[in-house]
Amino acid sequence: MEIQTQLEILKRGAIDIISEEELLQKLKLQRPLNVKLGVDPTSPDIHLGFTVVMRKLKQFQELGHQVILIVGDYTATVGDPSGKNKTRPMLSHEQVIENAETYQQQFFKIVDKTKTKVVYNGEWFKPLSFDKVTNLLSQITVAQMLEREDFQNRYRSGQSISLHEFLYPMMQGYDSVMIEADVELGGTDQKFNILRGRELQKNAGQAPQIGLMLPILIGTDGKEKMSKSLGNTIGINESAQSMYHKIYNLPDDLITDYLTLLTNIPLEEIKEKASQVTSGQLNPNHLKQELATDIVSQYHGKDKANEASQAERKIHIGAVIPDDIPECTIAKGEHWVPSLLASAGLVQSNSEGRRLILNGGVSFDEEKILDPKANVTISQKHILKAGKRKFVRILATP
Repeated sequence: MEIQTQLEILKRGAIDIISEEELLQKLKLQRPLNVKLGVDPTSPDIHLGFTVVMRKLKQFQELGHQVILIVGDYTATVGDPSGKNKTRPMLSHEQVIENAETYQQQFFKIVDKTKTKVVYNGEWFKPLSFDKVTNLLSQITVAQMLEREDFQNRYRSGQSISLHEFLYPMMQGYDSVMIEADVELGGTDQKFNILRGRELQKNAGQAPQIGLMLPILIGTDGKEKMSKSLGNTIGINESAQSMYHKIYNLPDDLITDYLTLLTNIPLEEIKEKASQVTSGQLNPNHLKQELATDIVSQYHGKDKANEASQAERKIHIGAVIPDDIPECTIAKGEHWVPSLLASAGLVQSNSEGRRLILNGGVSFDEEKILDPKANVTISQKHILKAGKRKFVRILATP
């Protein structure tokens, strides 16, 4: 494949490349490049946000390059401070190793295992002498650390910054030295750490790695980055129907980004369809169907994706309850339905609840509620429905 064509493939979806010209020169070497991804398995689960970078790794593999996955069994115990407004809790080495096993099982659903080298950075950090640590730290200044927006914000607001957090960029950079990385991938929040790797490589007499930064995927809430702690994720181990339902119900303005970052649909085709949606020629739900079917097919196969699509149609008309409905706890006993709707987060106020009942849009355990003065009894588990597609599973508390 022509070098320029390879470059265009690798640039798809990238926010920043440091630098594009250097990447072009690396590709002209006509040898497999060492493409690095470092992961700290602080959680065993992978969601679609993680897969943005993994799909880019897969593209490098398809172009003949060597992927090196660095499992941060030592960096994870320190905790990456990038984008955090407080010190991350330190994990035990045992926790990290346990998470890493599950993480890799999911990782290789996307990335070709036969073309991936897996290393643990404990291989070089465990035997590292204190003299070497101080030498590495001398290559990064406090001024550089305080240039970071996350550290600046914490310092100005009086939030503590622990000294061990300053170790993290050095450790991530040293990983690049140890594997002689040609390219390092990461989200936009990793730019500072990737630049430290370039500096340490230069000081070690190596050619500096290329930094290829990809955007952070926005979660199902349409506001914050996809994060398990925020409850706005789509996990790659979720059922086909749950995955399809979440994708189909994404805010319209996320669809183009998801198509670009999570599918192989040609960019020109995506732009054309996005333009048709903007002009009113194409219903955005048609684009969501295409997106959901494509992504679910990647992880569950086409048959499961088609089944999920059919189930979603039934959910859309209110004939089926989705798998992933939210839950809330309500005290046992009788409850006025408009107030129950508000407590469950299905309406903003009791008056909105009354209007919804009068319009025939409320049911409790599949039985229509037609009287806005009605009470229902909470005893164990119940399904409360508002409109066609809003459900809550109510769990009774004593």
